Amino acid sequence: MDHFRGLFDKLDKNKDGFISTEELQSEMRRIGVEPVCEKVQAIMSSYDQNEDGRLSYQEFLIYMMDKEKKWKIDFHALDRNKCGSIDLEDIMSLFKELGLVISKPNAKRIIQMMDEDNSMTVDWEEFLQHVIINPAENIGELVSSWKHNLVFDVGESRSMPVELTQQETDLSIWGNFILAAGLADAVSRTVTAPIDLLKTRLQVFGSKAVSLGFRELQTGGFRSLWQGNAVNVLKGTPQSTLQCFIYAQMRMYTLGERDSLSVHQRFGLGCVSGAVAHAVFYPLEVLKVRLNLQPAGTYNGVLGCARLIYQNESVSAFYRGFKPSILCMIPYAGVECAVHQSIMSWAKQDPEHFSDSKLFLFSFAAFASGQATSYPLAVIRTHQQAQAFCSSSQKPTDALQGLFGIYEKYGVRGFYNGMGASFLRAVPCALLNYTLTSKFETLLSSVL
Repeated sequence: MDHFRGLFDKLDKNKDGFISTEELQSEMRRIGVEPVCEKVQAIMSSYDQNEDGRLSYQEFLIYMMDKEKKWKIDFHALDRNKCGSIDLEDIMSLFKELGLVISKPNAKRIIQMMDEDNSMTVDWEEFLQHVIINPAENIGELVSSWKHNLVFDVGESRSMPVELTQQETDLSIWGNFILAAGLADAVSRTVTAPIDLLKTRLQVFGSKAVSLGFRELQTGGFRSLWQGNAVNVLKGTPQSTLQCFIYAQMRMYTLGERDSLSVHQRFGLGCVSGAVAHAVFYPLEVLKVRLNLQPAGTYNGVLGCARLIYQNESVSAFYRGFKPSILCMIPYAGVECAVHQSIMSWAKQDPEHFSDSKLFLFSFAAFASGQATSYPLAVIRTHQQAQAFCSSSQKPTDALQGLFGIYEKYGVRGFYNGMGASFLRAVPCALLNYTLTSKFETLLSSVL
């Protein structure tokens, strides 16, 4: 009974000898149980005998003993090798029996949800404590709750790194995820490359982009729709990986003894890590724009494009448009983060909002808000990158001159040329990344 008393004392935060509804809800939210209100209400209605809205030790003891009887057999069934604890292989076997696929990193996260002594195994007392706080009715419901906890927060932009725990920053644990995410990113960029090409041309040529695109299609063929995609793929994955690594290292230093970062700290770390990674790989962005806008066959591949820029212009040409590009990141990251946090705070008031489709909708709303505020700077950047060969650009201009130039030529509307294409590309791109990352991670875990 000592472990029962210990759990009761742990949940009784204010040490008044009772577990209140708020204290039970707080612990459930800590481990990611959903829907919290419904599950707490079910416990209270069954075990709060005097209906005072809280559980005494005797009332909670009855609840815990009922759970003990219910889950003892299931625990022994999960313990495949009969060693008295559940390990990584047991979790993976369970998912396989239910017709579900899980990667090793995700199976480790499930173990870590229950593992109190950092042994990477779960004994009976640890498992019982978990199912008491996470009151599932059966194995299927318990697995569903685990799957909910494993879904990455889709409210974060794909340009913002995933927050990893200190253990997960070890390359041996999250290497497969980075590789899987890179492969998924390459596929999504390739599939949506024609839309990205249209967006770039709309930013530079405005309404003429469509007629120019048809002309290019006639001369360059269907393959011309993927012009510049190779360098876009080469840029995307290494840049995201570097940003994720920098963010993870700074996060560990900033976090210290605390459990999580504040919104302002996430914003600051995201801006710094994003700016550094963006600066390192920015020349590839310039190459992509050049390849996107020039007629097919103008450059002999990526290296040929880089060589001609170096010979005919200068090294500084590889960083043309860099200032507005960096400035673009600040409102984009700040607004997206603020909108996402506000929406998620509202959504937490109702468990029904936590479906995958609604979380994706919330993510898109945050992305759209960030894009709308920062998009003019992105258009200025693309114009500066294209200056070397656009007839309308006789000499390099700074960001302010670029701003007035676009306004004089296209009006306010010119600052949002191509934004519709950007939104159109974002939906299939995000869905492909979300779907393929888990599939590639599972495949890599079984191979490596």
